Amino acid sequence: MIVVFGSINIDLIGHAPALMRPGETVLGTSLEFSPGGKGGNQALAASRAGADVKMVGCVGSDDFATRALALLSEAEIDLSGVRHMDRHTGTALIIVDDAGENMITVLPGANSRLTAAALEQAGIERGDYLLLQLETPLEGVLAAAALARNNGAEIVLNLAPFMDFDPALLDNVDVLVINETELAGVLKMLDAPQLDEVDAVSWLSEKFGNTVVATLGARGAIGVAAGEVTVVPSLKIRPVDTVGAGDTFVGYLAAGLADGIDLASAMDRASVAAGLACLTPGAQPSIPERGAVEDRLTADGRPRAR
Repeated sequence: MIVVFGSINIDLIGHAPALMRPGETVLGTSLEFSPGGKGGNQALAASRAGADVKMVGCVGSDDFATRALALLSEAEIDLSGVRHMDRHTGTALIIVDDAGENMITVLPGANSRLTAAALEQAGIERGDYLLLQLETPLEGVLAAAALARNNGAEIVLNLAPFMDFDPALLDNVDVLVINETELAGVLKMLDAPQLDEVDAVSWLSEKFGNTVVATLGARGAIGVAAGEVTVVPSLKIRPVDTVGAGDTFVGYLAAGLADGIDLASAMDRASVAAGLACLTPGAQPSIPERGAVEDRLTADGRPRAR
């Protein structure tokens, strides 16, 4: 079982020819409503990858709550750990330009009420995987990681969105997933030496004794576990919308590891899934089903999951 402790949002996605600069007004072309939030996105990605998933989070008591949970419910994800609060459902304001790049402002709302008590009530056991992000209060994430460690679960942390955090959090993490910006941020925070990307990921892995996976956008991903380096390519695509691609990678990676797949294969599948997610607008609607990922792996001559 993968237990996702994290944010649940409704995304308001505006499309415009170009991203605005400070003080600039840009006329857009369309507006869409889509379920999102890093927690919700990663839960759906793990489910579509074939994992059994439980979601632990908070939504409001407003009309957006139903929309935010719609695809999670449709995927038959266990939502018994989702609480309804007297705040607005978390909302992300997203602008996507014609090149597929985006700017995002997140208004946490009910997500700001998520604490480890919700995870304790929902339950987490030995053999489970706890999937965490930093889009909910940090003290709750720290406490959730400690609770999961005490209960014998494996812990996967997506260090996103990046913020200053207590490095002790990484002592309770089995798999750390970061992108280029987050890698630079954590290295600066830890006063690490100047290193290239592979050596930087290796340095982090050795320092905290965990597996570290860094996503590099169009350049693929680097993973280091017990000193062994894995590099996987990205799909060669023309992106339509990169919103949700990172969350798709994390969810697929967690599902692969929970299923006992080796790190290289789990990263390969996650990279393909993330690439396919860039071909469709929106966060959750763009997350591919496992069959589509397996078909692309076969078409590219890569081994299928067992």
